[in-house]
Amino acid sequence: MLYQAYEFQRQLSVPLRMWASALEQVYSSPYNPWAETWFGKSIAAGAEIMTRLTQNYGKPAFGLKTTVVGDDTVAVNEEILLRKPFCQLLHFHRDTTRRDPKVLVVAPMSGHYATLLRGTVEALLPDHDVHITDWIDAREVPLSQGNFDLDDYIDYVAEFCRYLGPDVHVIAVCQPSVPVLAAAALMAEAKEPRQPKSLTLMGGPIDTRVSPTVPNDLAMRNSMMWFRQNVISTVPLNYPGALRRVYPGFLQLTSFISMNLDRHVNAHMRQFEHLVKGDDDPAGAHRAFYDEYLAVMDLSAEFYLQTIEVVFKEHLLPRGEWVSRGRKIDPSFIETALMTVEGELDDISGVGQTKAAHALTPNIPGARHVHWEQPRVGHYGIFNGRKWREQIMPRVRTFIRENDAR
Repeated sequence: MLYQAYEFQRQLSVPLRMWASALEQVYSSPYNPWAETWFGKSIAAGAEIMTRLTQNYGKPAFGLKTTVVGDDTVAVNEEILLRKPFCQLLHFHRDTTRRDPKVLVVAPMSGHYATLLRGTVEALLPDHDVHITDWIDAREVPLSQGNFDLDDYIDYVAEFCRYLGPDVHVIAVCQPSVPVLAAAALMAEAKEPRQPKSLTLMGGPIDTRVSPTVPNDLAMRNSMMWFRQNVISTVPLNYPGALRRVYPGFLQLTSFISMNLDRHVNAHMRQFEHLVKGDDDPAGAHRAFYDEYLAVMDLSAEFYLQTIEVVFKEHLLPRGEWVSRGRKIDPSFIETALMTVEGELDDISGVGQTKAAHALTPNIPGARHVHWEQPRVGHYGIFNGRKWREQIMPRVRTFIRENDAR
């Protein structure tokens, strides 16, 4: 009944949201003599925050309309190249004849939409031909489309690599580092001609026995039965995926917020001050961040539970005991270049968890092993923000270009 209780609570908040929205409009109206007073601005600011905290956030748009290629500003158009039940392969087509390295960004399926990587894609676009895995909310997928688990994730990645050809470079952000390494291992063992030219794994849980974090401890502390009984729910009848068993996005969001509750409370207190003072730029940045952060999607139960068991409890990949659909995952077959990126302050994937991939791939020539640990950066900062754009992305770009020329 967890999902049904959430939906009921969501409906109960509608009158509150409507009242807060009306209050905001009244006290921000130029016809209201109180609008420019501290009292009026405080009422309007509080009402806006209440409205935003109680509203529903759908899938955001990437909104990347242009980029700069060389000295020219060119148009960018989104085009769907492949459609799968739980994912579509999205291409950001740049209106240019310049040939740049082809990149597949594998977005995390961990509660947020692929648009969370908007800043990642935006920074890559000037120098790369960018594609991304655009995962679909499990509650929007009818039961007739079947299930989706970690093995399916591996197969999706391999299929996308085959489709894009042997000149594709794969960047896995966070959670997909594990299935991406697995897909590359299977393709390498089969000697497939369309293997990726390089792999870049960023903040991924390759070996969660190293520097365990709060999420890692949660997985180890509770049994699989506990996860099935406490975090898995059934999609209500008012969605296309009715009766599908899922790990609801709102639960994942709650866990994210609870890990850094003080930070979020302080952010909203600062937003109240910005609104009262009329500081439009920081207020707008706050809205943009939380529009994305509060937009969440459901994960299929079988994918979530298998990931918990394989990655976080049994550590089957680093132990060399992972078998997917009867195929043993052996990363030692991989010979393509490998780069790993970590953040010094990452509280999701601890330092050393991603770097562990290098020990699992001994047949990659030494010069094609690259690791970078970014000082004073947390999990989100690895792939978004100023340090991503100015310090991390240039290193990734150099790594990709060096191996694109091989």
